[in-house]
Amino acid sequence: MADSWEQAVAAALKSHSSSSPPRTLTLDGAVKSVNGRLPSSSLFERFQTLDHLSLANVRLSSLEGFPRLPKLRRLVLSDNRIAGGLGELIEAGLGELRDLDLSNNRIQAIDDLAPLAKLGLVSLDLYECPVTKIKGYRSKMFEMIPSLKYLDKMDADGKERLDSDEEEEESDVEEIDDDEEDEDENGEIEEESDGEEEDDEDEAPESEVDAESEESESEEVDDDKEDCGPPTQSSLQNKRKRDREDNLVGESNKNSKLIKDQH
Repeated sequence: MADSWEQAVAAALKSHSSSSPPRTLTLDGAVKSVNGRLPSSSLFERFQTLDHLSLANVRLSSLEGFPRLPKLRRLVLSDNRIAGGLGELIEAGLGELRDLDLSNNRIQAIDDLAPLAKLGLVSLDLYECPVTKIKGYRSKMFEMIPSLKYLDKMDADGKERLDSDEEEEESDVEEIDDDEEDEDENGEIEEESDGEEEDDEDEAPESEVDAESEESESEEVDDDKEDCGPPTQSSLQNKRKRDREDNLVGESNKNSKLIKDQH
């Protein structure tokens, strides 16, 4: 039996792009349960992103061991043999479930539906189930499940649910997923930005080294200027000696010229 379920899942996802995890899985009539139960929960729990699971007409009579799918919002179990045991959906922790289709099953008593009050269901479909023939069925169901807005595709006033309402709910789901993707992308951008800042910090010391090198060269130039600064006492004495010698030579030349002129 497990092999037939595996094959049905593989066939259903054959056309799905492998670049992103699946959000919808439809196995309507693709496989028939031999014992009325679902296969191992691990078969479905590998797809934690599922928000829509359809298992119509697969001969289910029990929901025992229903898979834990935290993001599941719509579950279709129509055209099966389910008569009760809906508490299994609570045990599976389907806290996000909003739309449940149990039409054409074998549920007979309103009490069998009591566990559903613990879910935040917005829409519940029990069309063609025996329970729908109970007197005051609709008012009792709306009273038992306060979050319920639509029962058998009609609101408490008997107004039919519009397709636009279903599309709006699906749009809300897509927006939530888009927001999560945006957050992931923003997180990646922030990480890249942090990485660039770290690179800038790593490069900073090189510029600092260059600045320090320039300062050092400037200091060396200043030191050279200082070396050529005020003359020492010894240099002053030598300068004066040279000046005297120059003066003596000049006077001697003048005297020689005067003697020549006299003759």
